[in-house]
Amino acid sequence: MVSREQKRGSLQEKFHLLRSITNSHAENETSIIMDASKYIQKLKKKVERFNEDTTAEQSSSEPTDPTTPMVTVETLEKGFMINVFSGKNQPGMLVSVLESFEEIGLNVLEARVSCIDSFSLHAMGVEVLSKSSHNHISIH
Repeated sequence: MVSREQKRGSLQEKFHLLRSITNSHAENETSIIMDASKYIQKLKKKVERFNEDTTAEQSSSEPTDPTTPMVTVETLEKGFMINVFSGKNQPGMLVSVLESFEEIGLNVLEARVSCIDSFSLHAMGVEVLSKSSHNHISIH
């Protein structure tokens, strides 16, 4: 059976934990509980503000994030044509796109790339058949 002293010690540990989580400087149990209640109210307000901000962002008039690339793929008689467009160029985007092609086994035969303000890539290629295939890219 658990003694009163053990229960009291366990309760004191829980109050100490509650005090540290809520950054309370209170010494007595009632004040610790009051500080915890205030802390919970602050957290609730933060969650409400976050939800309001998220809802406002989702309902804004801007259609999409300009940094999210749009990708279209068209199957050709002998291969594929792929277009990648992003309203804003990000450092390393071309390398990332080419690495992605390599990872999924696509051999780019010809490509046109523009990386000035926005990012635009138009590529034609085929599925890699062997390791001896080479990518040929001309950047304009």
